[in-house]
Amino acid sequence: MPSYRIRETFFRPDEAFAREVSALPADIHNGLQRLLAKGGGESVFLPIRSIQYQAVIDREEIIFVDAIGGYAHQNGVGGRLIRIAWRPAAGPRSSISAPVPCEIVYYAAGLQETQRRLIGETRAALRLVLERERERAAPAGGHRVVPFHRR
Repeated sequence: MPSYRIRETFFRPDEAFAREVSALPADIHNGLQRLLAKGGGESVFLPIRSIQYQAVIDREEIIFVDAIGGYAHQNGVGGRLIRIAWRPAAGPRSSISAPVPCEIVYYAAGLQETQRRLIGETRAALRLVLERERERAAPAGGHRVVPFHRR
């Protein structure tokens, strides 16, 4: 399958409207890291179509932009405004199933409900993308049974 790179510009507003200490569920954090690793680059996009948002995942944070609004233009450059950022804490976890401490940064008022929805909708979008990846990686033609001989 051919691959291609997309370069987009995102603007981070000067001031955060609010910050909140939280935790990312382990399945979401693990899925985001798998998606990033499979992408093979510095970042990867995850469309969250159900709420018209796009997540941009990199090693240090996950930013969310409104896919149908929040466009800005400055000094001859256009791009989307970051609405929410998840900043997972660096460092080891006690287990792979442990939630990951995270700072949530809001760049506009009234986004707490959007944040609550992002948890569930990001999980669903990740599940869909990772399932499609598994299907592509599966061998064509079904399955294969190989006899195992004990010695």
